[in-house]
This record gives sequence, structure tokens and C-alpha cells, in this order.
Amino acid sequence: MASRYAQWMYDWENRLTSVDNNRVVRPLEWGAEWASQWPCRNGHASEAVASPEKFFLEYNRRIVGLSDEFYSYTTPRDFRLEKREVQVFSTRETPDPKLEAKVKGTFGEFLRFTSPVTSPYPENNRANARWFPAQGRRAVVLLPHWNSDAISYVSLCRVLNMLGIAVLRLSMPYHDIRMPAEIKRADYAVSANIGRTMDAARQGVVDIRCCLDWLENQGYSNLGVAGTSLGSCYAFIAAAHDPRIRVAAFNHASTYFADVVWHGQSTRHIRQGIESAIDLEELRNAWLAISPMSFFNQYSRWPKKSLIIYAKYDLTFLPEFSREIIAEFARHGLDHKVVVLPCGHYTTGETPYKYMDGWHLLSFLRAAF
Repeated sequence: MASRYAQWMYDWENRLTSVDNNRVVRPLEWGAEWASQWPCRNGHASEAVASPEKFFLEYNRRIVGLSDEFYSYTTPRDFRLEKREVQVFSTRETPDPKLEAKVKGTFGEFLRFTSPVTSPYPENNRANARWFPAQGRRAVVLLPHWNSDAISYVSLCRVLNMLGIAVLRLSMPYHDIRMPAEIKRADYAVSANIGRTMDAARQGVVDIRCCLDWLENQGYSNLGVAGTSLGSCYAFIAAAHDPRIRVAAFNHASTYFADVVWHGQSTRHIRQGIESAIDLEELRNAWLAISPMSFFNQYSRWPKKSLIIYAKYDLTFLPEFSREIIAEFARHGLDHKVVVLPCGHYTTGETPYKYMDGWHLLSFLRAAF
């Protein structure tokens, strides 16, 4: 029998999850056409057409063994800073007018560049990262959660600046200003389309590394990443493939991409659309190359300090998955710290838990550099 506190927390999580009532159920699509420009392919075009399931299962295994190639890129040549009015880019069916009024007339500085990973959507191909500069040599690329609006984590960025840490708050693929006009949520980042979801993850990882290139050019030499939820997945894979990342904070962490989609509260609409066509084991293997659990050997190659935060009552990134990740950190002898919050996934963003979470993130980043 769950404690009264646990039941109260689960009820609160359920209420917060139901706020987003514009989720769309879509059927399974293999999306093999998204793989046409990926590395490590070795010309298996006919196999992709004849048996997309077999193609993805074999391709993922090949990618994991050649992941440095898969997540490689060419540094963009068109980095530029632009000043523009701040917008919310809410993903809710009815945007919060208070948030819209809060940012009206305010301006921010944004790093823009052409992402080395291209999609059919011009908006998405133009990477975007809000810039919060600070003096010194410490800088972090910060990644929000899935379907975050464009002003989430801004307060955290400003406090990091006070600690002498510069921040690039990266808009993940298909989020805020990068969202195609045909969708109202960042559904193309995580969806029932296998290939498109993989492509979005690859693009997110590559965009992080491009941000590191720019930060280096600005004189920042102590570099780190901090990611929440989906952002923590991208951040982990980037840290496993880029030796420049010496500090990494994972705010909610899980094992396999498929397990979160299959069991998570916020992705139940995706499972609803695909579970008649694919089981969990097949889905896990089809998304093996975008799962943190696949890359601990790569992550272990270079020394770094890591923070793993998870929530005891999380219904989206189930706690047992986070504990499995922590066990892998221990098994590989990695320098890491663990924090357990007494809340859930969505309630991490609510008072008082957001202050607990922020304090742990700030304390770790300040000390780890």
C-alpha cells in the first residue's frame, strides 16, 4: 500500500500530465527514408525497402559499434549572434497569457547556425541557442525537457551566470523556434516514427557539439553539459562522444529510449499508436543507438564528473530505470554523485521541488568545474 505522501504525489503527477491535452496518437512508421544520409550505412538501401524492421535492428547494432562515426559532424561556418524579442513558443493547446505578457518587449541574444544534420524542415535546420555570457573560462550547454517552451530554465541560466558560468540554452530539434508550422508540439523529436526519432536524437547530439565548438572559439575551455529528461539523453550521448565535456549533469536519467516511451506517463499516446505493431524488445533494439545504456564504454573513455538526479515518484522516467543507470556508473568506476528528489517527473518543476532541484544542479556545477 502506497503511503499517503506517495499517493498524493502520484495524484499530483497525473493532474500535471493531463494539462497537455493536445497529444496526437499516430501509428508506427519505420521511416527508413530518414536514414538515407546517416553514416555507418554501408549502402543497405534495398534492405531498408524490403524489410525496414530488419534494417533498423541491424543498423542500430552497427551504429553502436561505430558510434564515433555516427555522431561525427562538420563544424558549421555560419555561427552568428542575433538579438531578437523573446517568445514563449508554448506547446499547450491554450498558451498561458501570463507567460506571454511576462516576456513581451524583452530581448535576448541567440546563437544561430546551420545544423550539420539536415531535415526536410528549414525551421528545424537552423539551430538556436540563447546565450547567457559570463566572464571566465567555464561554460555549459543546457538542454531543457521534451516539449519545453523557450523560456524554461532561464532563471537557472541567470544564476549560473552569477556563479561565473556561461550558458548556451540550446533549443532541441523541433522545439520552440525550430518547430515546423504543421505541428503544435515537439512531436517529431519523439514519435511513432522510428527513423525520424533517431534522426532528431542524432541532430540534438551534433548540435551540442557544435555549441562546444563555438564556446571554444570564444575562449571557454572548461566545458560541460546539463540536460533534463530528453535533454539528459542527448547530453549523455554527447558526453560519451566528445572529450571536451568534463562536467555532466543529468536531471532525470534512464536506460533505454524505448523503455521510457513504453512505460512513461507522458509518452503513453505513442505506445497507444504502436503497441499493436511492435513489442518492447523490438522497439528497444530499433532505438539502441539513441539509448544512453548503449554507450557506457564510450562514456568511460575520458575523465569527467557526473551528477545523476532522479525522482522517487517519477511516472515518466521510472525510478528503477534511473537506478539501473546509476548501477552502470558504479560498475564502470565513474566519478559520479546521485541525488534523489522526493517528487515526480512533472512535480520537479513545481514549488518547492524546483528549488531543491536547482540547488543540487547549481551546487554540483559550481564545485565540479
